[in-house]
Amino acid sequence: MLDERRKACLAAMGIPLWELRRPASVESPELPAPPPEIEVEPPPPAEPPAPAEPARPAPSASDPSVLDWDGLETAVSQCRACSLCETRTQTVFGVGDRQARLMIIGEAPGAEEDRQGEPFVGRAGQLLNNMLAAIGLSREQVYIANILKCRPPSNRDPRAEEVVACSGWLARQIALVEPELILAVGGVAAKNLLDTDQSVGRLRGRVHALGEAQVPLRVTYHPAYLLRRPEEKAKAWDDLQAIWRQLRGEAVQ
Repeated sequence: MLDERRKACLAAMGIPLWELRRPASVESPELPAPPPEIEVEPPPPAEPPAPAEPARPAPSASDPSVLDWDGLETAVSQCRACSLCETRTQTVFGVGDRQARLMIIGEAPGAEEDRQGEPFVGRAGQLLNNMLAAIGLSREQVYIANILKCRPPSNRDPRAEEVVACSGWLARQIALVEPELILAVGGVAAKNLLDTDQSVGRLRGRVHALGEAQVPLRVTYHPAYLLRRPEEKAKAWDDLQAIWRQLRGEAVQ
């Protein structure tokens, strides 16, 4: 380090003094303050998924009351509710106008009906057609069905359990047609529909009421019976005239 005398000499000679220059202190830049902590609320707990609605089962063939015409006909064709399914060729569903004013119900298919799959064919069917024509109706203007949809072997009378097995099919047909009048032909049909033991002779000639809907029902002889007993055709003609008057809206007895 120079003393004062030397400093004076150097100054007189015009020589600047050299001094150690300390670098200016570099201030550390101020770092920005950390952002304030943001309190994040936890997400609300997820709601449990709503229980799925149970699938609604398709209409069951075991409940004919929910079936439309196509479903009913399919269910009948597949029916195995009684032993007649083992001996039938095919089921005999029904034919005619599905909005008919007059519905005709017979007992059970015969051999020819079993082959053709249609009720009232053969000689008995021809006579029925003629009976309808006599009061101005064609086969296509009425609806024709049977108590049973399958032929009993050897054309025997239907058994009670067979009638019960088929009753739902027929009840649904009646409900779908909504006829103004039902004609039961033959004792088997009349007795089962009206749940009675009375003969056709006692049941014909008056108007009965069928089921909860109280559908008007008349009874006459079966065409097959009339082929065997032609002398009874006059009584059947009386029944047909009563039907004709009833459909015309005339007073009935």
